[in-house]
Amino acid sequence: MAREHRAATTLQIMPVTTTRRAIVRMPAGAEPARTPDDLAVESPLVLGLDGEAIATLMRTPGHDLELAAGWLVVESGVRAPDDIVTLRACREDDTDRVHITLRADVRPPRPRAFVTSAACGVCSADVLDLSLLAVGEAHRPGWTVARDVLAGLPSAMRKRQRAFDRTGSVHAAALADESGNLGVVREDVGRHNAVDKVVGQALLDGTLPAQDRLLVVSGRVSFEIVQKAVAARAAGIVAVSAPSSLAVDLAREHGLLLAGMVREGRLNVYAGDEFVS
Repeated sequence: MAREHRAATTLQIMPVTTTRRAIVRMPAGAEPARTPDDLAVESPLVLGLDGEAIATLMRTPGHDLELAAGWLVVESGVRAPDDIVTLRACREDDTDRVHITLRADVRPPRPRAFVTSAACGVCSADVLDLSLLAVGEAHRPGWTVARDVLAGLPSAMRKRQRAFDRTGSVHAAALADESGNLGVVREDVGRHNAVDKVVGQALLDGTLPAQDRLLVVSGRVSFEIVQKAVAARAAGIVAVSAPSSLAVDLAREHGLLLAGMVREGRLNVYAGDEFVS
């Protein structure tokens, strides 16, 4: 399956991630002016399992196979590349689609009969129990990360947010180690999608679980972000914005480091302060 993944991604050499629209700028103390502006593209991606549509995600085009794979990590029993038999992107009926086939013994995702604004794991969920997702240890004994490393991760990721530079309207995510080394950075109009693209890339490359690594996100931390970190078995989450109360509770319950409001060298540690050195 990993070989098919790499072959399929070569078909998406230049996805259209931004577009232009005419807008009227109204600067302070100056006359309004009509001018073109760059906007992030948002369009549907239909996920199909064994020929049946199971979900429609609104996303920024690009890395669609990674997005689908990352979505499966939370929504199904997928834990390794070989759990996915087929993962194929195509264009059908003027719509982007990813066709999925899972191994017979892998728990399939529940179908969703509606469009979701991002790859949100809590949409239509009946329970908030993450115990089935937490397979394996998130960090080795004695694992810690320096405060200075935590403080520098969002700005390091920001330097690689090319779509945000053009549009100002996309989120980003990445995985980083305790030394501050960032892996791939993925951007999307949906913050959950950006996380799923990063997690999906790790899954397809055989580098899940993400033990001892930190999930870096550009937005706030909600239940869904913690859910995805737990499923990926990341050791912690580092965010530019603040978390919700449920996100903090779940991070503490699952032994994750959770740092938020990480800006200009400052940060708040909401969970796992014992992991900060």
